[in-house]
Amino acid sequence: MTSVARPRVVILGGGFGGLSAARALAGVAVDVTLIDRRNYHLFQPLLYQVATAALAPNTIAAPVRAILRAQQNATVLMETVTGIDAAGRAVLVGEQRVPYDFLIVATGARHSYFGHDDWEKFAPGIKTLSDALAIRQQILCAFEAAEVCDDPNERRRLLNFVLIGAGPTGVELAGSIAELAKASLVHDFRHIDPSSARIMLIEAGPRVLPSFSEKSSAAARRALERLGVEVSTGKAVTACDASGVEVAGERIPAHTILWAAGVAASPVAKWLDVPADRAGRVVVREDLSIPGRPEIFAVGDACASQSWDGKPAPGIAPAAKQMGAYAANVIRARIEGASAPPPFRYRHSGSLATIGRNSAVADFGRMVLSGYPAWLVWSVAHIFFLIGFRSRIVVALDWLWAYTTFRRGARIILAETVGATANSRSVPEAVRQRQPG
Repeated sequence: MTSVARPRVVILGGGFGGLSAARALAGVAVDVTLIDRRNYHLFQPLLYQVATAALAPNTIAAPVRAILRAQQNATVLMETVTGIDAAGRAVLVGEQRVPYDFLIVATGARHSYFGHDDWEKFAPGIKTLSDALAIRQQILCAFEAAEVCDDPNERRRLLNFVLIGAGPTGVELAGSIAELAKASLVHDFRHIDPSSARIMLIEAGPRVLPSFSEKSSAAARRALERLGVEVSTGKAVTACDASGVEVAGERIPAHTILWAAGVAASPVAKWLDVPADRAGRVVVREDLSIPGRPEIFAVGDACASQSWDGKPAPGIAPAAKQMGAYAANVIRARIEGASAPPPFRYRHSGSLATIGRNSAVADFGRMVLSGYPAWLVWSVAHIFFLIGFRSRIVVALDWLWAYTTFRRGARIILAETVGATANSRSVPEAVRQRQPG
């Protein structure tokens, strides 16, 4: 139920930060409006498994309306925000205005190509379900195109996979593609050997997983190399086009190039005309509000908060969830006339990354796990934090099936023709020409 007599809280974004804020306001005498251009909440840490055919998309996404169904003070709008009128206290949705008394901005981040925006069409990143499905299509189509390709050089290029950036996303993608090629697909083709696929992980910095401890980083690199991933550190990509990449003067032909090297915030700082850091994140005060606008809060990837022992809070799900809940608590205190909560401090519980079957790294500061024990921790943690009992059961069963059979059940190519070509023909055409009669 809504009432004009109650304060209006508008939340932009249905990700971890926005949803956490909306839920924290469930018992508060406010009217909550959550606006997102998509109708679902996405569990982004497992997006790479959708991209590599390990999980179906509906297992890691849930409709926001269903999540907030029982919250009577919450309304969900599937709209695209075009701006914010801070002076008039209204969010702009096309020609419409959504008024607010408090605003929580949780609009997340997009890919950053560090001044090479033209690379995006050759090296897609993974932030949304659409990204993951497009990447899945590209990876699976590469094997199909190689199967019908008569040119040995082109076949090798089709089976070359280059991943740029060795943070958690790049490491997990590389390990998952290696397992797909060397275990799941190895017996499914007649003219190619999928295990001959070359997976290259390129990192401009000195080591993989730079946000983890050096011990975890070294363990992750060893695990990747055991899977056959070629890891290159200390070298940056200097050119990227449809036929491959260039690294330190070396040309690497590749059909599939994936970007996991950087992110930039959504254009909130421009909408509000407020200071931002180099990544475009809004610089916030200790209570996550925007300087000069105490009624506006920025959380998650949208904000730059020096709340991790004097360091910026990381752009990960736990940080966004903590920020969303904290901003809601500040609003609650103001409405109820209670004392303001102490300044926001990010509480880091640990860092996790998986590198394929039975292998992961878990960095808890003084305690570092790797291998099978870390993989168990990673698996339990990710199932626990999924939204919805059904998603937890389905993901657990999918993982159990894949673990025992080495098969992946989401290997469906949706398009009628494959984007990759073999000798300038579509794959279906090439297959038909191979068949007798």
